[in-house]
Amino acid sequence: MKIKLDETSSQEHAHAVRQALSQNPHAVREPKENNLEMAIGHEVRAYRKKLGITVTDLAAATGISLGMLSKIENGNISPSLTTLQSLSRALGVPLTAFFRRYEEPRNAVFVKAGQGIELERRGTRAGHQYNLLGHIDNNSSGVIVEPYLITLTTDSDVFPTFQHEGMELIYMLDGEVVYRHGDQLFPMQPGDSLFFDADAPHGPEKLVKLPSRYLSIISYPQRGKND
Repeated sequence: MKIKLDETSSQEHAHAVRQALSQNPHAVREPKENNLEMAIGHEVRAYRKKLGITVTDLAAATGISLGMLSKIENGNISPSLTTLQSLSRALGVPLTAFFRRYEEPRNAVFVKAGQGIELERRGTRAGHQYNLLGHIDNNSSGVIVEPYLITLTTDSDVFPTFQHEGMELIYMLDGEVVYRHGDQLFPMQPGDSLFFDADAPHGPEKLVKLPSRYLSIISYPQRGKND
């Protein structure tokens, strides 16, 4: 069953979304040399949280004041080498670990039309064709994103039982399908999109107009090598 929002509910939902999305994707960042403090602060906070300790715990272990630690984690101050050495010992990481995010390359992948990598996935046996449109491993965001172009033809079968971790966005390009998510059904035509928690069973329930093509963009947390 598809849920439709009335006009008031839709406006309230849009307002809530705008409030939640605090990042400005069009903001201009400071030059890289001014982002070093932010990079160090990000790593200090990440390593502290990985150990499951509070700012107070870290302050006690290093002798650094709470106020100073807060400024370091928020990138508001450039810590001295002595301070970084104290943090390094308390967090059990090499000094160079604090500069990892600053020094990491920011990659991009360009795929020409029709040149996506065809992969086998769980739906392949149901006649679903998957073309991977790009992949960047070990990126700086902490999130893995898998963008696919999925094609369904007369040789394809329905498969409404996909289930995996992360979030997924479906954007319909051609054709028409009825897409299931949990106990809801969504008739999808070109231009329609569906964004959902991929841990619930989902997938094409009915193939209405073929061939059908849609973008499927899956995102999930990046796992460390030792996770």
